[in-house]
Amino acid sequence: MLLCAVLVSGWSGVSLAQPPVGGTLPEFTLSAPKDGGEKSYLGLSWLNRSFRIPELKAQVVIVEIFSMYCPYCQAEAPKVNQLYGMIEGNPVLKGKIKILGIGVGNSPYEVGVFKKKYNIPFPLFPDGDFRIHKLMGEVRTPYFIGVKIGSDGSHSVFYSKLGAFDSADSFLKSVIRLSGLQ
Repeated sequence: MLLCAVLVSGWSGVSLAQPPVGGTLPEFTLSAPKDGGEKSYLGLSWLNRSFRIPELKAQVVIVEIFSMYCPYCQAEAPKVNQLYGMIEGNPVLKGKIKILGIGVGNSPYEVGVFKKKYNIPFPLFPDGDFRIHKLMGEVRTPYFIGVKIGSDGSHSVFYSKLGAFDSADSFLKSVIRLSGLQ
């Protein structure tokens, strides 16, 4: 009987593996930010209501999987903000590398509280129902994924790791080296 229930449900409760280096991101969409500045940062037109990460106007996207309740994510926030500042302050990297965060188990309100409390300058997206989190293999937080986007819209994961990084500078150097960004 239990086997029948599992087969009928289509294994919907089973999570996938974390995104492997050399693989691709699972298929999911995010709602476009309402904020015009965040839409512009991501390279989305005002017509976009939703998007997939490989559709962003960037060569590299760094995805941070976080939770507002995660003390490690809270401690990491200043370094991630510093990383964002280093990218946006460098005319060679600005526009080529984008950062976004996905708040697992967090409502829009909770993501907003985290964004305000830690002065997060890049877009954050709620995943209140854990849908994206399950697709990402239910990784612990903070978890960073580096995605290289091809000019043809293809993409590949070049970085997929749990935990904080040592410094914004060393992490940025790793992102540039591992992604092959020129």
